[in-house]
This record gives sequence, C-alpha cells and structure tokens, in this order.
Amino acid sequence: MEPDLTWGIDTQLGAPFEQATLGEATLVRLTGGPASARGVVLHVHGYNDYFFQAHLARAFAAAGYLFYAVDLRAAGRSLRPEQLPHYVTDLREQASDVALAARTLRSLHPGLPLVVHAHSTGGLTTSLWAHAHRNQRGVDAGPDALVLDSPFLELPGSAVAKAIGTPVLDRLGPLRPLTELSHGPSWYAMALLRENGGEWEFDSGLKRPGGVPARAGWLRAVRRAQARVARGLSIRCPVLLAASTASSPDGPGNPRVGSTDTVLDVAQIVARAPRLGRQVTVLRIAGGVHDLALSAPEPREAYLREMLAWLDTVLP
Repeated sequence: MEPDLTWGIDTQLGAPFEQATLGEATLVRLTGGPASARGVVLHVHGYNDYFFQAHLARAFAAAGYLFYAVDLRAAGRSLRPEQLPHYVTDLREQASDVALAARTLRSLHPGLPLVVHAHSTGGLTTSLWAHAHRNQRGVDAGPDALVLDSPFLELPGSAVAKAIGTPVLDRLGPLRPLTELSHGPSWYAMALLRENGGEWEFDSGLKRPGGVPARAGWLRAVRRAQARVARGLSIRCPVLLAASTASSPDGPGNPRVGSTDTVLDVAQIVARAPRLGRQVTVLRIAGGVHDLALSAPEPREAYLREMLAWLDTVLP
C-alpha cells in the first residue's frame, strides 16, 4: 500500500523539489525523474547538515535513478523549535527515520533496487541500519547498494585519548547528557559558502558555520555506534566507502581547506572499511573535501563518475 504522504513544494530548494512529513523526519524528492528508472536513491545527511545538494540529485536522475533525501529528526527541515539541533542519545533513533524512509520508497517503487547514499554521521547510522536489516525481506529489507561518503566510522585523535575519553563519556552521558564537550566554528562550512568565496548556497541556520555543540549524550551515542562497527558488521549488500586522499586541520587560514577532509581522519575511515562486510570497495578522491559531493569541480566530477560507475557494476 502506498504511504499516505502529503507533498508540497520544497521550502528550501523550491520546484522541482517537493517535501513531505514522514514521522519525525522529512522526505524530499526530485520530481520529473526518469520515466523508466533503474533504481531509487535515498540520501542521508550528516551532523550539522541537511539536504541541499541539488546537483547530487540531478546527477543521479541523469544516470536513471529516482532521487529522494531524508532530513532526519531534529535536523534540517525536521528541526522543531523545542529541539536541540541533531541531538539524539542513541543513533538508533535516527536509524528508525532511515528505516521508515527506506520502507516508504520500497512501497512507492516496488521492484526497484534501493541505493542509500549517506554522508558522515549519516554513513555511521545507515551502516548500523543496513547491518540490522541484512536478513529482512520485502519493504523492510536493507539497501541493495550502500554508498558511504566520508562516513564517521571513527573519532579523530589518538587511540590513547579515545580510550580515556570513552569511559568518561559512559559515565557523563547518562548523568549530564547536555554537557557541551566541544563547540567552535566550522571553518569547513564557512569555506563552502558562496558569500565567503565558496561555491555553495545553503541555509546557515540549518548548516551552521558557527558549528553545533557536541554534547555528551550525542557523543556517547556516536562512540557506542563506532565501537559496534569496530567489532565488525555483516552488511550483505555491496558497499562503496569513499573518502578524500588526505586530511588537514579545520582551522582559519588552512590553505588546504578546499582540497582535503578537514573534519575526519581519512586514514581511520579507510581502516574501518573491512569491518563493514565482505563486499566493500574503497574509493579515494584526490582533492576531495569532507562531503565529496561538495568538492571543487574536478574531484567532485571524479567522485560522481566513479560512484555511478561502481553502481553499474553492482546493480542488475
């Protein structure tokens, strides 16, 4: 049965994009897609982020895919006045939004392969969801292909610092979950904005150059999810893990802010790839930034080209 969705013109991108409330989340779609689609794509954003990458949607549509994105609870279009942006105490809360979106797309487009394209923290969340749904069938099945754009599979920093920090989080998180453990500007987000000389326009109230605090409850949820990845997942579908070839500090005056990942340690990301499942392909993009789809033109085009070519090899 087709889900009962009320679609309206998207409040962020306008036509031809539409949005509909989906539980505590918001589903966005690109209308006027291919008449004979080869698959359907669900995009999942990261922390301090929401869906605004219209060019990503059009690239998938040009390749023959129907495109949807989900703004998760307390994020982007789904953020309510009483909510703290992106704050959850268990990533399974957001995974339930991914599950509902995936179930909705399988109901709307029965028989089409489902591709999930997930970025950063969204990549961590969807990896756990794909693992949890690996044995499901029908509308509750996991993805047919999973693309991870710089997934947040590990916390940057030394092993010693993380070993000390995790027990502290396990004590502090339940007692004082709203404690701000870090809060500073996102020089990465600042550099992306067109008004600062970047290439992109986005709502700075939803993707904040000033940053979003990392609170104890949220960071504890992330570390617990990352520990689950470290123990090993069994994602059954093909997985593409994509990352830049280099990282550098997220700070003012960094001349490499437009050509490296300034948010995560790409070496740590790649090291976690074998823990995801048996069918994992690693793609490295020279000159890529944290969100590879927002890189400068040459690395961005390389990412989209290689990612779509990989899908050609893994989908029927």
